[in-house]
Parts: sequence; C-alpha cells; structure tokens
Amino acid sequence: MAMILEGPLADRASWRADRCSIGKAMDVIGTRSAILLLREAYYGTTRFDDFAERVGITDAVASARLKQLVELGVLDKRPYREPGKRTRHEYVLTAMGKDLFPAVLALMQWGDKYLQPDGGPVRVVERRTGAPVTIRPRDEAGRELGLDDLVIVPHDPGPTQG
Repeated sequence: MAMILEGPLADRASWRADRCSIGKAMDVIGTRSAILLLREAYYGTTRFDDFAERVGITDAVASARLKQLVELGVLDKRPYREPGKRTRHEYVLTAMGKDLFPAVLALMQWGDKYLQPDGGPVRVVERRTGAPVTIRPRDEAGRELGLDDLVIVPHDPGPTQG
C-alpha cells in the first residue's frame, strides 16, 4: 500500500524531489540531539544546564544544537537573571517550534508501538479527560485516512501577487 502519484508526478523518471519539504525539515531537526532537545522544550525545560543534563549530551553539543535551533527560528533565546547572579539565557519554543510538536509526537507514538515492548515510559493525554492523544492523517472534515486514501499532486501556488 502506498500513496498514488498523479499527473506529471506519476512518471517518477521525469522529476526529482529536489525541494522536498521532508528533506528541508530534516536539515533543521534531523539529529537525535535536536529532537531530544525539542522533547525537553515540550516538557517545559528552558535552561541550558537542564537541557544538557536531561538529554545526556555534552555542553558543547547542547550549545551547538540550541544555537542552531535558535538561528532557524524553532527556539527563542531570552535573557534572565536570578538575584545576585550573572545574566543567563533560557530557551523557549517559538510558533515554529510549537508547530513541530505533532511530528515529534508522531515519532514518540511510533516508538511506543514498535520499539517499546511495554508501550513506552510516558503517555500524552488530554488534560481535561485523560484520553490518549494520537496523531493520524485526517481530512479537513476529520475523517481518518490511510495511505491508500491519499494522492500526491503537484503544488500549484497560484498567481503571485505583487
């Protein structure tokens, strides 16, 4: 079972996925440490030392990845100062970072299902009801879709304005 390629995309030999959005996204968050730093940001971690310790990476790796995530607009770096101490920085999710949550949750859900014999150590549930949260492809009406329900078509951005 796979998605269907339609129109000019049906002939795979006639085109390449040169501007693939998946490839571009992986350029941003494609390292294990970047994904785990994002996990920690979703869990509420904001301080550098906490990120490095909770992810289990060196300060150098944490610094490089956090800097990259800030430069790409996924995290924002904000100064804070505790009384009697020097100014430090915390890292908070931007709108771009928050919009990545479904992708990270989908990875967690897949790992829970296929890589954890007991289903994994934590669950994401709806705060009010306690119902499990799942990521699934759906159409705009909310109907759940499988691979065989999907078609890949060329993107037509329409006329440019200006």
